[in-house]
Amino acid sequence: MDIRRFPWIRRLAADYAYDFDRLAPFFAGNPADRGAWTAAIARAQACPRPRPEVAALVSAQQRRRGAPPQALAATLRLLDPRSVAIVTGQQAGLFGGPLFTLLKALTAVKIAGQVSHEHGVPAVAVFWIEGEDHDWDEISSCSVLDADLARRTVAIPPPPGAGSVPVAAILLDTSITAALDQLGAVLPATEFTPALLDQLRAAYHPGAGMADAFGRWLEMVLGRLGLVVYDASDPAAKPLVQPMFLRELEQPGHASRLAAVAGQELAARGYHAQVTPQEDSVALFHLDGLRQPIRRHGDGFAVGGSPRSREALIDEARRHPAGFSPNVILRPVVQDTLFPTVSCVAGPNELAYLAQLARVYAHFGVPMPLMSPRASATLLDSAAARFLAHHDAPLESLQDDEARLNHLLEQQLPASVEQAFGDARRVVDERMHALMEHVPAIDPTLEGAARSALGRMQHDLESLHGKIIQAAKRRDETLRRQFHRTRAQAFPDGHLQERMIGWVYFLNRYGPALVERLIEELPLDLGRHWVITI
Repeated sequence: MDIRRFPWIRRLAADYAYDFDRLAPFFAGNPADRGAWTAAIARAQACPRPRPEVAALVSAQQRRRGAPPQALAATLRLLDPRSVAIVTGQQAGLFGGPLFTLLKALTAVKIAGQVSHEHGVPAVAVFWIEGEDHDWDEISSCSVLDADLARRTVAIPPPPGAGSVPVAAILLDTSITAALDQLGAVLPATEFTPALLDQLRAAYHPGAGMADAFGRWLEMVLGRLGLVVYDASDPAAKPLVQPMFLRELEQPGHASRLAAVAGQELAARGYHAQVTPQEDSVALFHLDGLRQPIRRHGDGFAVGGSPRSREALIDEARRHPAGFSPNVILRPVVQDTLFPTVSCVAGPNELAYLAQLARVYAHFGVPMPLMSPRASATLLDSAAARFLAHHDAPLESLQDDEARLNHLLEQQLPASVEQAFGDARRVVDERMHALMEHVPAIDPTLEGAARSALGRMQHDLESLHGKIIQAAKRRDETLRRQFHRTRAQAFPDGHLQERMIGWVYFLNRYGPALVERLIEELPLDLGRHWVITI
């Protein structure tokens, strides 16, 4: 499917795929252009990066989590000065998060394979866990479909500090055991369920960190594909990007102003600005138990609500860089300072804010990578796919529940019934309008009464038509059941499947072979959403 068929796809994401020249000034190159990849690889290889230090700290994370050998070997490839990285990432969503998280990771793996094959360079897929994010509500639940295809949400209650401390600092308590029990109760039982739950319990257990559990789970499922999982909350990485923190504090607000100017330019071209930083914004958070924004305040700064002198905060960044964390504007540049990123895999909303960062990359002297839209897909069983094909129903039409169902039911009515209704509407309109032309000659005041009579007749006809449609609904329960069953998979509670349903549900239904199937068959064509039948 062309993504432009979806009403929620904004113009920037559509033009990125289908009219890139309009957006070329905001990006480092068109990912559909082979020459852009050649140039991006050269830029990534030429930029000095702390390869040994990054490989060492990532290897330490992997050993702590028990990563598989393929993932460990991929990390060592980062030591090669010719190697490049395909980086994607997400917050540490419960049990792996929504389906689009899996699609992001698989897109990175597939692109890394393509780059290695087509350009002859070692390419490594990296998944960046945004462990310093503090939005607990964003990650604390996971939705699946039960045996009746009803959406069921499993959540863990907020522990102390939730919403204000980095999620990597949050340790799971006994509530995770109850959440796993609940997940096991609502997931439809399949031959894969026992092993799946055992794996989840090995990753998610009391005492484990939220980000650490997420990383373990990713590595259990995708590490054998060579996916390198990196927890961005690792304090050992902060000295490697300390110069960036110092520069942001020494020129406070400059990065935010650059992003804001790009946002204004996008708006002038008819697009939207995804990020609108405040005038006093600094592109850093301060970490001291809490994760608090840093703002310009007079000649110094304010951390949370507390004033800090310029000299004191800069000195703290020199002595203790682990006490600082990049915000959304600076995070991609930090990421690409650590890794030799040739491409960043991003969703449509991320593309929009990345479009504001070209000058920020240049300001910090880091080459901006290509931006590759992640694969987008809806997974349907064969019965749902047959329903769509048989009724020639566009996938996006299922989001409008009753309207599409009524349309399908109307199509099921005998043609003679619809023709008779059309004839009746036409005859009533013709005869009544003819009558209204002659009535004023007798009594002008009767024209209004004639129009009212026409309205009542039209209303009665439509009411009768609606009753017949309702009768058809009662008669054809099979169609109704098939429609709601297909809609429940494609648009659970009216929302696109990939954003609503956890990928753990699909692993439970289809087993580990699902990953191989998607790696082999999921296309990466720009501007496409795929309906995949399993």
